[in-house]
Amino acid sequence: MEPQPSSRDVTVVLDGYSYLECPRWRDGRLWVSDFYTNQVVATDGRGDTEVVAEVPGQPSGLGFLPDGRALIVSMRDHRILVRDGSGRLTVHADLSGAVPGMLNDMVVDDLGRAYVGNFGFDLMGGGALRYTTLTRVDPEGAVTTVAEDLGFPNGMVILPGRVLVVAETFAGRLTAFDINEEGGLDNRRVWARFGTPPQTDDVGQVVKHLQVGPDGICADADGAIWVADALHARVIRVREGGEILDEVPTGTGVFACMLGGDDGRTLFLCTAPSFAEHERRPAREAELRAVRVEVPHAGLP
Repeated sequence: MEPQPSSRDVTVVLDGYSYLECPRWRDGRLWVSDFYTNQVVATDGRGDTEVVAEVPGQPSGLGFLPDGRALIVSMRDHRILVRDGSGRLTVHADLSGAVPGMLNDMVVDDLGRAYVGNFGFDLMGGGALRYTTLTRVDPEGAVTTVAEDLGFPNGMVILPGRVLVVAETFAGRLTAFDINEEGGLDNRRVWARFGTPPQTDDVGQVVKHLQVGPDGICADADGAIWVADALHARVIRVREGGEILDEVPTGTGVFACMLGGDDGRTLFLCTAPSFAEHERRPAREAELRAVRVEVPHAGLP
């Protein structure tokens, strides 16, 4: 039985954006990508903001190398960009020959290895659902496919002990791998399952049947994972095995979450009325919201 939704106060931190995704807390600020203004924005969570990057190819996943330089996914041209201390962007890696769809979310480990998902099919154009790959980009830019047959790999976390967990949005599950010494992914298993999607390539039919549409995720110090449920206007806190421990309703679509703040107990939420590009691109209805929780952040990002 799922818990009753929390009555915590959810506050608006920023508003007036197109579609916010991939929030990351770093050195006292939250970095977040705004898809359709082609900007990466950093905020202190109290209203002060800075545009830290302009990405014409549409920014998505964010992460940081061990030396502090930021990695930024450029979705449409299949590139990973690197931002130096002066704000200059250069190409870190080109994944054009390695992926079948637009790049998506990303997590970067403590050695600077980036794990990147892709759409796998034309989601916004109404294409048939196709399972796809996960790609590793090494610190020097080498590109390797490390997993296949993933149902829209989306948000990722790396838990203590080098366990990578990826949200498979259209498979309704979180899938875990052990990261080996070479950066490969071993011991694939289901970390949490949210029902069984129907056997069809019709995205609309899949969406109707999913109990949870896991999108962006983050981990806490008790080993649980907060999951943005992109289909049901809520974030849920899940333990390994799939038990839902907590739920915070948002009243509108929520597509990513990140624990941050000075004590790691502020859960930032990327919200918008929908995820469809034709609805989000002309509008400025996306908000960054925040809610206080009990257990602080752990793991990466």
